[in-house]
Amino acid sequence: MDRTRLLDDIIDVIRSLYPGQDTVPLHAPVFQGREKEYLAQCVDSTFVSSVGPFTTRFETLVREYVGASHVVATVNATAALHLALVAVGVAAGDAVLMPALTFVGSANAASLAGAEPVFVDSEEVHLGLCPEALQRCLEADCRRRPDGTLEHAASGRKVAACMLVHVLGHPARTAEVAAVCARFGVPLVEDAAEALGSFSQGRHVGSAGRVGVLSFNGNKVITTGGGGMILCEDGKLAAWIRHMATTAKVPHPWEYVHDAVAYNYRLPALNAALGCAQMEMLPAYLADKRAVAQAYLDRFTALGVPCVHEPADCRSNWWLNGIFLADMAERDAFLARAAERKVQCRPLWRLVCDLPMYAQSPGDGVPTARRLAERLVNIPSGVRPRA
Repeated sequence: MDRTRLLDDIIDVIRSLYPGQDTVPLHAPVFQGREKEYLAQCVDSTFVSSVGPFTTRFETLVREYVGASHVVATVNATAALHLALVAVGVAAGDAVLMPALTFVGSANAASLAGAEPVFVDSEEVHLGLCPEALQRCLEADCRRRPDGTLEHAASGRKVAACMLVHVLGHPARTAEVAAVCARFGVPLVEDAAEALGSFSQGRHVGSAGRVGVLSFNGNKVITTGGGGMILCEDGKLAAWIRHMATTAKVPHPWEYVHDAVAYNYRLPALNAALGCAQMEMLPAYLADKRAVAQAYLDRFTALGVPCVHEPADCRSNWWLNGIFLADMAERDAFLARAAERKVQCRPLWRLVCDLPMYAQSPGDGVPTARRLAERLVNIPSGVRPRA
C-alpha cells in the first residue's frame, strides 16, 4: 500500500469515530453529569477551599472504586508523587530508579525531593518499566553499603525508591517489578497518573507499591480541572501523608500550630465537587473509550497498522490509543498531515533523559524506550459527546 495514502486512511478512520467535529481533540474533558449542580452546591456552602463535604466524598468515591485502604486528595499528581517519594524515605542526595518513557512530572517529583532519577529501560508490550532491565540495574550497577543500604555505584547515591509508571493507562508488569523491588529492599511508588480504571490481574493499579498516585488533570479519563490522589495501604503512613499535605497543622479549636516543615498540597473543594460528578460518570466513560479502542483495533488491523494492545491479564482504561508507524520520519509526516486536517495527534513524550535538565542523569541507554518514542503516535481517544 502507498504509505502516503495510508496516512490519510488512518486520519479517515479517526474522523469516522468522531463525526461532525471541525477539530478532533486528542482527549478533551466531557461534562455529562451533575457537574454544574455540585459546583453550585459547593459555592452555596462557602466551603470552596480544602475542607467540606465534597472533598471527603470525592476521596470516598475514589477509595471505594480502586479498592485502596486509604486515599489523600492533592492539588495535582506531581505534588502527589513528590509527597509519595518523601513518604517512602527519598531525601536529598538519593537516587530514584524510573523509566525515561514517562511524563516529565515523574522525574520532577524526584528532583523536588532533592533526588536524581536513574533511567531504566521500558518494555514493548506493557510500555512500562522493564523488570528484567530493573534487575540488571540493581545487580550490575548497584552495590551494598556497609550499613546495608543500596548504592548506585556510578553516582554514589543511595537507591531510595523505584517509580513504576503505567504508560498511557496500560498496566505495567506490576507484579514482576514489585517482586524485584522486594528482593532488593527498594520501596516501590506507582505513578498511575494516567490509569484510573485500569486493572492488572483483577487489582486496580496503584496499590501494589507502598504508595500510588492518580491524576485528575484536564486531559485524563475524568477530571477535577487539576488534582491528584495518593493511594496507600498503610494507615499510619497515610495519616502522615495527610498531615504533611495539610501544612502539618495540628488540630486545635483556634490556634495555628504546625509541627513540621510541610506542604500545602490540599485539593480545593471546588475541584472535588467537579470530581464527584465525574466519578459518577466513570463507568460510562470507560465503556465509551473501550468501544473507541476496539473500533480502532478492528479498522487498523484491516489496514495493517500496528496498534498498542491491552496487555494479557489486564483491563486498560484506554486513556490514549497508540499506533506504530514505520520510523520517526513517517511519524512526523503523519503528525504534520493530521495537523493539516485538524486531527490532534501527538508523539509520545520526548524521553526524559533527553531533556536538558536530565541529560546528565545516569541510565542504561533505554534502547527499547527510544524505539517506542520514535514510532508510537497517540491518536484521539476522548469520550465522545452525546448526540
